[in-house]
Amino acid sequence: MKAPIDFWFDFSSPYSYIANEWVDALAARHGRTVRRHAILLGVTFAAAELKSPVSYPIKREYSLRDFARSARLERVPYVQPAEFPIPTQNAARVFWWQHDTVGGDAAAAWARAAFRAYFTRGAALHDPAALKALAAEAGLDAGAAEAAWNDPVWKARLKRANDEAIAAGVFGAPFFVADGEPFWGNDRKPQLERWLSTGPF
Repeated sequence: MKAPIDFWFDFSSPYSYIANEWVDALAARHGRTVRRHAILLGVTFAAAELKSPVSYPIKREYSLRDFARSARLERVPYVQPAEFPIPTQNAARVFWWQHDTVGGDAAAAWARAAFRAYFTRGAALHDPAALKALAAEAGLDAGAAEAAWNDPVWKARLKRANDEAIAAGVFGAPFFVADGEPFWGNDRKPQLERWLSTGPF
């Protein structure tokens, strides 16, 4: 069995949303699976002494244009959320709750639902009522989801994921590692594809 592709993401990252739409197909073309890791970009930014590009006035307008343009390139629907960026710890805790109690496929399904809800219709993932509604829409027990994101167990699980990301050298999202080789950014798709096709280059 070939090693899976590790994929770190934050639910408030437009590029992570776009990458989430193509990474499974790319992996499948090369006989791989995807191992997802929900993290908080703010934690990795702090560790790397970085800030979001939209935090800089000179970069913000360009970044907003590029989010939409990058989505169009991949033929992925995209609507810039009115509230952006947002805190995503609760959505990430639901991911890890699903991942560790049901399995990776269930967690991936939640990731897909949450990303699409936020980046195609502006669903407020940071609002408890909206997140409960989305959980129900995604087929989860909304009450259990709310209990999970408030549970110290899943708070600790997300913290561990953040710590593991930093230890692995992750400083942004999307971030991929294939066979020990790191690739940062949605725009590294061609390099990742070539690496999986031919190996080191």
